[in-house]
Amino acid sequence: MSQKHSKASSGSSSAALGGSKTPPPSLSKAAALHLDGKLAEALTEINRAIEGGDTSLEVYLAKAQVQLELEQYEDAAKSYAKTLSINPRHAVANLNLAICMERMGRWQEAVEHFEKAASLDPTCLDAHLGLGIGLLHADKPEAAAEAFDKILAREPGHPTALFGKAVTLQLQWQFDEAAALYRSILAQNPASEETLANLVTIGMARKDHAMIRDYAEKLLTLRPASQTALEGLATCAFAENDYEAAGRYCAKLVEYTPDSFDRWFNLAVAHHNTGRTEEAIQAYCEAIRVRPDAKQAHVNLGVVYQQTGDLAKARTSYERALQIAPDLTDVLHNLALVLDREGSRDDAEKLYMKLLARNADQDDIWFRLGYLRLERGDHRGAVEAFHACTRKRADWPEAQLNLGIACWNIGDTEGATRAFEAVMAADPESVDALRGLAALAVQTENFPHALDYQARLIDKGERSPELYYNTGLLLQKSGQLDDAVRLYRAALDVRPEFAEALLNLGHALKTQGLQDEARECWKRAIACRPEFAETYFGR
Repeated sequence: MSQKHSKASSGSSSAALGGSKTPPPSLSKAAALHLDGKLAEALTEINRAIEGGDTSLEVYLAKAQVQLELEQYEDAAKSYAKTLSINPRHAVANLNLAICMERMGRWQEAVEHFEKAASLDPTCLDAHLGLGIGLLHADKPEAAAEAFDKILAREPGHPTALFGKAVTLQLQWQFDEAAALYRSILAQNPASEETLANLVTIGMARKDHAMIRDYAEKLLTLRPASQTALEGLATCAFAENDYEAAGRYCAKLVEYTPDSFDRWFNLAVAHHNTGRTEEAIQAYCEAIRVRPDAKQAHVNLGVVYQQTGDLAKARTSYERALQIAPDLTDVLHNLALVLDREGSRDDAEKLYMKLLARNADQDDIWFRLGYLRLERGDHRGAVEAFHACTRKRADWPEAQLNLGIACWNIGDTEGATRAFEAVMAADPESVDALRGLAALAVQTENFPHALDYQARLIDKGERSPELYYNTGLLLQKSGQLDDAVRLYRAALDVRPEFAEALLNLGHALKTQGLQDEARECWKRAIACRPEFAETYFGR
């Protein structure tokens, strides 16, 4: 939230028309018109006097004052300059020229003339007040404080000087002293909106949410459309994670300032955190409209799109953020995940490698890289990636399992066995690791271990026909025909057309002397897989 300090207004008044000597007729007529409130006619008379050859200090001073009252500040400044060319030490002319410069926002020139007016007439409070305000606008709070102190030394309760002094303290981050002065002003004038607003900004600078809420609520009762109050209350709501309230305040703020990036961004954050994804997207888009190169808005918009499953738009947002700031590691990570989910695996892998080049200790990146390599058949690359995972976290079952699969595929049965056993150590209930160990035991013809693993799988509730078949095959090879027949039949209960189970069941039944049943099994096996007929006669 942005901070804004209210500045005091000098309220200086110009000097009266005329002088001590008898004025010329035209100037007398101008004075009469001025007294009747006919300023334009008075100015006409003064100009007539000048055209008639009157170039006195008094006539230019009169012209300048009428122009000042008509708010013709540029012309008034020229007339006061003409007056000062006649008498550079004229205190009133310096004061009123300073006021003209103040009204035109030419603060440095205003300061110069207020300073001169104060030096010419040290008792002129308006000169010191204008000087203090000018110095505030010139970002010189310490010098401004000196000007306000001179007024307060003579009039301790001067409200504008007190306010100005409080502002100088606030700008110098002397918040306790500034707040004390503001509170003294409020004691005299509880409806001082500028004072309440500045107390809110002090609360925001100090992250004092109780203070913010107190003064913001008071300010809002006086001015329901106060942006300072709404901003303060939004700050409190965000601090309390009350995103519903934050959204309400921010929605009001963007109504008043539709071209404020910060307010659209904050509204988007509030909507995002309350699950209003469409509203969040719209608000982030508005923030980007105001500031197209705001990287965080593109990042956050990408996150919303990614969460809603709109991967194409998420990708566009992340890529735009990276165009603005190429070194955003978190965005590279998110973009890689989006590419991965989109199926752009080669591009995703390149980004994963880029991330690892920056920081090789990112275990989750190694895991995703290993998974991609495993999927495309780069088993050696997968072994490298999953080894990187397990070196840091030996008890990572998913990484160990995939490492085992990758090792198995490159013929490293010992490495695969170690990996599967590591999975079992971390997760004794892992069915996947048991399957791997069982298959490896069969491959290496370690039948006792294979039978043990497969029995444990069955105990864990595994009911796949392949498991029944493989276990039956092992039992048959070890001469346990009754158990083998039982498991072949269990496989066929699940998959009646399982040709290999039918074939081997026939062999087991023949060995048991059950020729008719064996022939029936072979018939069914050949019906399912005609190529088995080639081996029938050589059985």
